[in-house]
Amino acid sequence: MNREFQEALPVLSKLKKHGFEAYFVGGSVRDQLLGKPIKDVDIASSATPDQVQQLFQKTVDIGSEHGTVIVIENGIHYEITTFRTESAYEDNRRPSGVTFVSSLKEDLKRRDFTINAMAMDENGSIIDYFNGREDAGKKRIATVGSPAERFSEDALRMMRAVRFVSQLGFSLSEGTHDAIVSHISLLQHISAERKTAEFEKTMAGSGCSEGLRLIAETGMTEYLPGLKEKKQQILQAAELPFYRLSSNEERWTAFIDVIGISGIEAFLKKWKLSNRQIGAIRQNLLFLEERRQSDWTKVNLYRAGLQCALQTEAVYCLLSGLPFSESKIREIKAQYHSLPVHTKKELAVNGNDLMAFEGRNPGPWLSEYMEKIELAVVNGQVENSKEAIKEMLKSCNLN
Repeated sequence: MNREFQEALPVLSKLKKHGFEAYFVGGSVRDQLLGKPIKDVDIASSATPDQVQQLFQKTVDIGSEHGTVIVIENGIHYEITTFRTESAYEDNRRPSGVTFVSSLKEDLKRRDFTINAMAMDENGSIIDYFNGREDAGKKRIATVGSPAERFSEDALRMMRAVRFVSQLGFSLSEGTHDAIVSHISLLQHISAERKTAEFEKTMAGSGCSEGLRLIAETGMTEYLPGLKEKKQQILQAAELPFYRLSSNEERWTAFIDVIGISGIEAFLKKWKLSNRQIGAIRQNLLFLEERRQSDWTKVNLYRAGLQCALQTEAVYCLLSGLPFSESKIREIKAQYHSLPVHTKKELAVNGNDLMAFEGRNPGPWLSEYMEKIELAVVNGQVENSKEAIKEMLKSCNLN
């Protein structure tokens, strides 16, 4: 049993000591079986939310009406959910309600895929009612029960299936694949935010090539923001190992460049990205074009900033089939840190200084002078000191 489960054993033991059933469930059980790193340990129990809150000192109610409470033990958060079944789903998105039950099997039966419907007891024994272990061994994504029913309940499960293909290097079972194709139109009921989360995880997976291929070939592109006419371009993008990039901003930059999006801001707003993300991606794309023309210059490094320069270089290397090595990262950092200034605020002069030097009132000339001084300092043509800049102004006609 992995360390993460051993640390959680006291929580499980306390529930059982007070007469409740309790099991580790979900992704953590799957990941231990697959030998992958474990993130969050979740627990399913016959205890109701009220009983859980009475039993543990530190709890956070994140949805007790749906059976879920967070318990904090030794600084670690454990999500404890009461055994439950779900009522009919509304708009192919969410259940209209839940009913608490006393059966682990009934609880696992409501889950999406067999590999996520396994449980583990305190002794490390796997409880597997739906052949999740077999599917994991065969590297297969299959739904619990009828795929048509699972996707009709929550259409986002179709994108989750593709995401697990990408993250785990699995393939879809034939029935799961066919049900996605026949139910793909249900994705129109899913919010852009939920689609974005799954799409970003798909691009980040080591099996992203197969994931993107499935997105194109199942017709999913028809219901993803701005991708309706981009099937062939996405198949082309599927040739690239996006997972080698380290951030969503980098992956969006590379993806947009490959599939040829015009109106970048409008496209990204459809995906509900934040203004900060949109700004970073636009900046990356701008300097990606510059990078294709030449290596990094002092001025481009200064204008881009270190984070943008590193992200842009990572994308450039991916698209060019070049390694983005540690030596390249060190080289760019050294170039950047060697610049005389890194922001306009670091210049030795400001607008008031220029007006005093020139004996002139404020006007458009101020920003023009400041920009020329900024470039001269960055390029090493003048020392970043008031005296040197004043001498430059005397000797040069900047008008």
